[in-house]
Amino acid sequence: MGNPREMREALEGQMLSPQASHSVRSKGRQRSESECDIRTCYQRDIDRIMYCNTFRRLKDKTQVFLRPAGDHYRTRLTHTLEVSRISRTVARALLLNEDLTEAIALAHDFGHTPFGHAGERVLDEILSDEGGFKHNEQSLRIVERIERSGSGLNLTYETKDGIMCHTGDKIPETPEGNVVRIADRIAYVNHDLDDAIRAGIVDGAKIPDEFLSTLGTKHAERVNTIVLDMIEESGRRGEIALSPEIAETFDRFRTYMYENVYMNMKAKSEESKVDGIINELFEFYYKTPDELPEDFRQFATQDGLKRAISDYISGMTDKYAVYVYEKLFIPEAWQIR
Repeated sequence: MGNPREMREALEGQMLSPQASHSVRSKGRQRSESECDIRTCYQRDIDRIMYCNTFRRLKDKTQVFLRPAGDHYRTRLTHTLEVSRISRTVARALLLNEDLTEAIALAHDFGHTPFGHAGERVLDEILSDEGGFKHNEQSLRIVERIERSGSGLNLTYETKDGIMCHTGDKIPETPEGNVVRIADRIAYVNHDLDDAIRAGIVDGAKIPDEFLSTLGTKHAERVNTIVLDMIEESGRRGEIALSPEIAETFDRFRTYMYENVYMNMKAKSEESKVDGIINELFEFYYKTPDELPEDFRQFATQDGLKRAISDYISGMTDKYAVYVYEKLFIPEAWQIR
């Protein structure tokens, strides 16, 4: 009898689809390592992701609404967990590798800045002469370069491919990566509608009937409809996809969300403050690079000062970015001592 990892790998060979990403067929890591006796390569990726600093910071990063006054709005962490659950449900039903799917899902949003897409837009403008800033590219940079004081997490090729390609024009090489790519959209479109109704951005009674009649009237119903369709259509086609009817309705649903939520002035009302905070922080560290933490000063010598500053600022939580800004630019209350 082999060790637990070898037993698990053998079990994958018996249970998983031939199209699945079997652990023994992984393209490996950038730096070669001895195999673990207990965990497969993708299980090790999960552990490295969940125990790293970047994962913990997701709990204090904005999803859509900037620093909302309420306990039930989604954060990057709760979004990530929802994507993970949807992805694993689909992967299990299609006999794909759940561990790889989970690893990709847990790290896919590592590169998001404080204050959500508003922060990403500001950094993209600042770095326009150096290739810009995209959160999926930053997610990959974090796991390859920034975590563990510059040594990175040394994840498998397949996990990194899924992280990089969860959004954008390039499609993931694995079916597991494609599951996460669609699950990400299923999660954010549906839970962002919940939050928009809670915030008074959208009137729940006025959601177009075409979405409700096809997808469902409640959050759980809509997610269930799309997930079941994804499982059925993917099984029928032999590739990860939604049926034409659900795909078309879901695309219109996303367009509705962009027009009525993501671009809504109520939701974006604080974004001018985000511009000020991030631009002023960036300018401060550009003029005084010695104030950067030691790790990021090292990145500056290797990758350029602008990129190192963006690494540092993009890794901040909303709360920490405000704290640093206040510490640097807001006078403290004067007291007689």
